[in-house]
Amino acid sequence: MLEKNLECEGIMLNTTAQDEHVPEVERYIRTIKERARATINTLPFEKYPHRLIVEIIYNTVFWLNCFPHKDRIHPTLSPRTIVMGRTINYDKHCRAPLGTYVQVH
Repeated sequence: MLEKNLECEGIMLNTTAQDEHVPEVERYIRTIKERARATINTLPFEKYPHRLIVEIIYNTVFWLNCFPHKDRIHPTLSPRTIVMGRTINYDKHCRAPLGTYVQVH
């Protein structure tokens, strides 16, 4: 039922069986892990609170989705722009890198 509805919209549903590998998804997960480890290595902490790890992963995925990927859906629009309809703002998103000590009020 779902497959036919999606086909009418021009969407190809590609389901996988249990324990079947999807190379594109596995590569993306590996990229996220590598970038998160690189971020963790730049921070001066010995132990990381759970919330900081969550924010590091969120930040990694955020920046991966902010720029258009070559050979993807659209050559100039980023995945974030396509899905959410918003672009990044330098003053808001690039003010301080992750892990920087800041004083806010």
